Amino acid sequence: MTANLEMLCWLRPQDSNLDLTAPKAVVLPLHQGGMTRRPPLVCQRSDNGGVSVSEDDVDRIVHAWRRERPDLDVSPLEVLSRVTRIAKYVENFRREAFRSSGLESFEFDVLAALRRAGDPYRMSPKNLIHETLVSSGALTHRLTKLEARGFITRQADPDDGRGVVVTLTPSGVHAVDAALSHLIHAERSLLSSLGTSEQRAVAEALRQLNNDITQR
Repeated sequence: MTANLEMLCWLRPQDSNLDLTAPKAVVLPLHQGGMTRRPPLVCQRSDNGGVSVSEDDVDRIVHAWRRERPDLDVSPLEVLSRVTRIAKYVENFRREAFRSSGLESFEFDVLAALRRAGDPYRMSPKNLIHETLVSSGALTHRLTKLEARGFITRQADPDDGRGVVVTLTPSGVHAVDAALSHLIHAERSLLSSLGTSEQRAVAEALRQLNNDITQR
């Protein structure tokens, strides 16, 4: 139980709000003022050596619903509302991390799919749609932008004259590798308060939840 509580105490007040590697950095849309800080999460060590964590927004929401709807078991909100909030935070965090590397999130998604395919970093549009979870029209738009930047090429598929293949260029390899290195460094800082075993436990729980939900 102590480990579960300790892993929640990762937000630190001393970190710069302009440093993407800072665990406290929170990214807001530019029209809301760009990057800023979140209120610190207050952690206190109890007499028995454990760690207690102050209530977060989800706790307050759950308490309110329990007061207003005592007939409902609202415990799922305690997990999924936090997953939703973390997902929104990480999405914004990643967007800014990619932009600092000169890419948009959608550009990284396509380049990363091609890079993971291995040399010669080539895929069909159909496989790219599967990897990036976008529509055919959206992918075509993204490929056009990436081709204009010199990150990919499109040629006739030698195995199917009616189709095309998308290939990562050397510039594209360099761009996605640099962006990935920056992202990993930045995201590692978000998990800096968790030990290896704690990160593994969180990953296992989320893997199970992901499989249960997506396979329904």
